[in-house]
Amino acid sequence: MSLFDELGPPIEDVTESDFVEKIKKISPFDFASSINDTKVNLIVDEATESQYNPFIVNRALGFGADTVIAANEMNSRPHIDAKMQYEFLRGVIRKGKRYNKWIKAEESDLEAVQEYFSYSFNKAKEALRMLSADDIEKIKLKLATRKGGKS
Repeated sequence: MSLFDELGPPIEDVTESDFVEKIKKISPFDFASSINDTKVNLIVDEATESQYNPFIVNRALGFGADTVIAANEMNSRPHIDAKMQYEFLRGVIRKGKRYNKWIKAEESDLEAVQEYFSYSFNKAKEALRMLSADDIEKIKLKLATRKGGKS
């Protein structure tokens, strides 16, 4: 008598025909990496072509000094299908590792100015240009103390 006999029969039998491999989703950053560095073709069928997001890929490439022109060319031609855009970018951009920082809006400063002065989004953006970093810190401190805690 073996140890497996005490466990009982298997709950279900899975045959090879029942097993379906799940296709891993390809992120826009995988496409950007393949355009920049690996040069491996990720669009092999219609399923992978539908995963290609030209806006995000062009945005990722738009932060690089040597890739911004190619990304802008594809942004100006949104009517071209995804596979053609991808192939163009893979062919035009030279191979190399690029560590471009994404520019992010100072949303916490903007939200603090909006809340403190009860301004709209556009008016708070205008006010943010006139305020110094010290003024913004004072506003954030007053908002934090008004809410009962420092965030």
